[in-house]
Amino acid sequence: MGNTLEPETEGAWGGAPARKADFERIKAAGFDTVRIPVRWHNKSSDKPPYTVDAKWMARVQQIVDWALAEDLNVILNSHHFDPIHDDPLGVAAWHGGVWKQIAARFAGYPEDSLWFELENEPHKNFNHTNLLETLAPALKEVRALHPTRAVIIGGENWSGIKSLETLALPEDPNIHPTFHYYDPFTYTHQGAEWTAPDIPPVGRAFPTTQDAAQLARDVASIQTYMARTGKTPFMGEVGAFDRHIPLADRVKYHRMITDAFAPTGIGVCTWAYTNTFPFYDSAKGRWLPGMLGALGLKEQD
Repeated sequence: MGNTLEPETEGAWGGAPARKADFERIKAAGFDTVRIPVRWHNKSSDKPPYTVDAKWMARVQQIVDWALAEDLNVILNSHHFDPIHDDPLGVAAWHGGVWKQIAARFAGYPEDSLWFELENEPHKNFNHTNLLETLAPALKEVRALHPTRAVIIGGENWSGIKSLETLALPEDPNIHPTFHYYDPFTYTHQGAEWTAPDIPPVGRAFPTTQDAAQLARDVASIQTYMARTGKTPFMGEVGAFDRHIPLADRVKYHRMITDAFAPTGIGVCTWAYTNTFPFYDSAKGRWLPGMLGALGLKEQD
């Protein structure tokens, strides 16, 4: 559900507010899990007790309930908590205070179908030197009410696949690592203005011989990680920017990534549903041709 609950106004980034019908449609297409990214820092006070806007919390709960009602698994996260990436330890208490309220609101929800992801894509000053200390207040608040609920943690540098090599996790069997896969970045983000000043030029093709070799190495790195740690990572995002990449090429990209990682058995969430990097065309009321099939799902009429 990317770019839905992250803008200041819900759905403002290229889409529309979430509707109950979205989750009915997602379930009918064969998906079993939805990841719901939520921006919290602009809906909460930065002073104790860090109160979250009541209407916002209720809206998030409504959307989670819609998804669960369709028998979908839900990953609820904190996304774009911008101050934490500039001053991780200075903002940790605020971040933890927000998670205290999230944990309280979802107390009693089924553990097998609602997971928490503490913070999306650590970057800038938020890195492996301070990651666990920064997330400690949030994890403490979650564990106070949810001692065994699954919690997802991603690593530094936007949680790229290489972050797994040095990602340390707390000693907790119910904490799961995540990584995001937008590789090669020069292909998936070509012409993406938000990557300025180093915007990848438009026209990059995929796959080159080098791309195919790197993909094989990336798959091998996941297998190595699983053997080394005993943990199965989760690919929390994967996608290619639609503005400059033709649909047929996006289909080819997703099919290649899906097929390559399939032997690892890892779970995957694609970015995104219907806003940027879309799979569903809201204007035409249909799934984009070929995109479901690229994920191994049945194409919809």
